[in-house]
Amino acid sequence: MPRLLNSIPTNQYSANYLQNMAKRIKAAADLSTEEKIKEAARKVFQQKGYAATRTRDIAEEAGLNLALLNYYFRSKEKLFELVMAEKIQKLFSVVAVIMNDTENALEHKVELIVTNYVDMLLEHPDLPIFVLSEIRNHPHRFPGAVPMGELMRNSRFVAQLREERPDLHPMQLIFSILGMTVFPFIAGPVFEATGVIDKPVFNRMMEARKKLIPVWVKAILASG
Repeated sequence: MPRLLNSIPTNQYSANYLQNMAKRIKAAADLSTEEKIKEAARKVFQQKGYAATRTRDIAEEAGLNLALLNYYFRSKEKLFELVMAEKIQKLFSVVAVIMNDTENALEHKVELIVTNYVDMLLEHPDLPIFVLSEIRNHPHRFPGAVPMGELMRNSRFVAQLREERPDLHPMQLIFSILGMTVFPFIAGPVFEATGVIDKPVFNRMMEARKKLIPVWVKAILASG
């Protein structure tokens, strides 16, 4: 036993070492608990919406007591703002980098936007309904989450649209791209529920739209 003890650096028995170890353990526990709360909040808010969700619902979903949840997040509003900001960023930031790119041609950017959106929405199909319904109910929470105004006014993508079709407001084309890409994920559950299509068919249709939508947008641009 003495040999074993001598083989371990003596600083591992110091007060500083033990204090630092305790801090690291607490930090890891805090991170784990915060993430557990956020994951529970994402699930409950998406199921019930902001108005119908109680902090107690989130605590129960996370398997924690209410006092502990309030220790990490002081109010339902703050927790919702955090979750909402994440989801808005996920839904709208897909296009930000592509729209500000100065290298790619307009047609290639349309392909990239559509492909990225379809891939993201296939992974998170409930995202559009949740974000759009909550924005409608709580519009004051939206403006700071994504700088949409700046993006729509000054991006290279918008400038390219103006060059290609100066007779059309750029938002007409952006609405068309987003409508053809995002709306199926809003309407899809209705058609699935009525038996018109099933999930595998829907997913294959969305994969096909990666190629179809750029062709349709190209036709719109050429129609003038």
